Amino acid sequence: MIWRLATLLICLAGPMFAAECRKAEHLSNGYSVCEVDLTKEELRLFLKEGDDSVHGYFTSVNSSLKLEDKKLGFAMNAGMYHEDRAPVGLYIEDGFQAQRLITNDGPGNFGLLPNGVFCIGKGRADVIESRAFAKKTPACKYASQSGPMLVIDGALHPRFLINSTSKFIRNGVGVNKDGSKATFVISRNPVTFHEFGSYFRDVLKTPNALYFDGNISRMYAPEIGASGLGWQSLGPIVGTVIPAQ
Repeated sequence: MIWRLATLLICLAGPMFAAECRKAEHLSNGYSVCEVDLTKEELRLFLKEGDDSVHGYFTSVNSSLKLEDKKLGFAMNAGMYHEDRAPVGLYIEDGFQAQRLITNDGPGNFGLLPNGVFCIGKGRADVIESRAFAKKTPACKYASQSGPMLVIDGALHPRFLINSTSKFIRNGVGVNKDGSKATFVISRNPVTFHEFGSYFRDVLKTPNALYFDGNISRMYAPEIGASGLGWQSLGPIVGTVIPAQ
């Protein structure tokens, strides 16, 4: 009888799904990995609060979600930004476009073409090369442009060097073929672009993956002890939203 009552209460409350997070190793490098099932979980992008001030921190996003009786399940920074924390490229939040798509090359990692867009739609997510995105303009409820692409149709970015000495903490996202699962990764030690992209291609088997950022990168994943604390405020933040209780 007690079991039946508990089952009924769970059904009435609705599903309580959360990202599955774990620590992993590959070729002597450590990674923190969170997988999100888009068919079951709510994934959003966050930039500003209701008063138009930038969130900057995971704690600020959690404070805002309290108004909905919700909280973050997992979160990480989700794209490059200017000094005022405005996104460098395309940014869409809850259907509102705050920044335009940029398809020309330029300085820094963002301009290392091909770059791409992380697009969250209804029950799916996609990583799409920016110029391909411009041609078909898919419907995205949330979107964040960043760069470079890590994996493009199963191949590493053509400018990644296997013998590179440029190593940093790096984070990014890869999406499976049917768009039902997005996998977010942050390295736990400095890695090269080639090493980081290879993890998405060879281990996660994601046909497309996108780099988010470098040394400022942080992950909030309480179940694996990742607090996401840091002194520097962030620009766009991506995270799952779950019931507060």
